[in-house]
Amino acid sequence: MKLKKSKVAVLKTSPETVLEDYSKLMRSIDYTGVMDAGRDVLLKINVSWHHWYPACSTTPWQLDGVIRTLLEDGFRKEQLVSAHNRTVVVSDKVGEKKNHLKQVDEDLHGIRKVRLYEKPVKWVPFRPSKPFRVLDDIFPDGVRIPDVLIGKNIIHLPTVKTHVFTTITGAMKNAFGGLLSERRHWTHSVIHETLVDLLRIQKEIHPGILAVMDGTFAGEGPGPRAMIPHVKNYILASADQVAIDAVSAGMQGFDPMKLDFIRLAHEEGLGVGDPSMIEIVGEDISGVNFHFVQTDTLASKGQKLIYQGWLKPLENFLLRSPLVPWSYVASRFYHDVFWLNVVGRKRIKEALNTGWGKLFEMYGSVETIPPLKKD
Repeated sequence: MKLKKSKVAVLKTSPETVLEDYSKLMRSIDYTGVMDAGRDVLLKINVSWHHWYPACSTTPWQLDGVIRTLLEDGFRKEQLVSAHNRTVVVSDKVGEKKNHLKQVDEDLHGIRKVRLYEKPVKWVPFRPSKPFRVLDDIFPDGVRIPDVLIGKNIIHLPTVKTHVFTTITGAMKNAFGGLLSERRHWTHSVIHETLVDLLRIQKEIHPGILAVMDGTFAGEGPGPRAMIPHVKNYILASADQVAIDAVSAGMQGFDPMKLDFIRLAHEEGLGVGDPSMIEIVGEDISGVNFHFVQTDTLASKGQKLIYQGWLKPLENFLLRSPLVPWSYVASRFYHDVFWLNVVGRKRIKEALNTGWGKLFEMYGSVETIPPLKKD
């Protein structure tokens, strides 16, 4: 399939100008031409940890900037819906508070909220127009997706960071939590092919798809949680999820076409992963290279032994049997008790002393969030 050039907007920003910059960013790619103005807009929030950790989860200024832009450009508050998923090791209800996201969507803007794992959401069977690469094999009883996603626009809100399973994570993987049930960890051994299958689903169920990515903090190392945060001051947007992930990967120092999920999606015509076919709007990033390195934690090394190593023959026994809670307990203990207290809290303290850390603290209360524009 012959692909057309895709457009990705990239801007440098600051804590003082970030809300206005998000508006400039989205408008520079004519985002309203991507959305179906008559349909609801789901804001797919990413809570990768129920603690605040820089570069880990959707930032409050990212969510706020997108909502303000939508409202300023004629979308009604009643159309906007923040969408949350949980995981077996992360609580979105705790995370939205600690990441100061509840203070934005619920307290400041009062938009609707849907938790994809709670009623009245129903998980309905879905068959794509062409066979899945891997999902039929992983879920032989059939693939089910939340009915509330079907027929609505979606805006993904990922961050710039590395990931232990996919090298980098961004727009494409942001659908992982929303479209698959809490058994999604079954797909980790074929995660690249899974992300391509999920993008194909999105292309069939959403009238408009947009990704708005925050790289004010960017995370290096064993993402999505135990990373080294760096202040980078970049924000990105695109209607092409493959292209925005490719640009993010390149900025981090990785060849996007060597990342299987980007390459496979490009080859299948689901988006553009080849940097030579991507038009950058805004900043000149030709010389940008963060020189990030993707590494592993003790926990992810153990997981890889199960998914790809010598423990592979025991995968079903360890992860799909009554024994499976052991892995959840181990992950929670490692990240929430050991790593957070031994390593993470020092990095959090340092991050809070930056301009972005001070802005984050402002978002802790509606009274200190930057005021809304008057009509």
